[in-house]
Amino acid sequence: MRVEILGQERRRRWREEDKLAIVMSVGVAGATITEVAHRHDLTRQQIYAWRSELKKKGLLSASANALFIPVDMNAVQTDVPELRESCCGMIELRLSCGRTLRFESSVAPGTLTQVIRAVEAA
Repeated sequence: MRVEILGQERRRRWREEDKLAIVMSVGVAGATITEVAHRHDLTRQQIYAWRSELKKKGLLSASANALFIPVDMNAVQTDVPELRESCCGMIELRLSCGRTLRFESSVAPGTLTQVIRAVEAA
């Protein structure tokens, strides 16, 4: 028995925006990775690979439960006025990967975001 396959093999190219949208659709309305993969004619392994790739590039949070909350440091009050003046303005942030970052409150948000992404990707 002889079998011939005619035509060209197709290799789809996905834009990063499309990959991100597909990865982010997992869990929406209870959708599983298997359902999302079937919907887009992909394998589950491809979605896992994309998720890892997007995390390394900093386009996807390392933790789906990560939440960034703005903090107004001027609104922070202490009971003892002398402590407010002597405080160095240090902030401690514990990341989902188990690491802890300590930095001054004067760090620019953009710089802090880059540092967090680098630490989570390491």
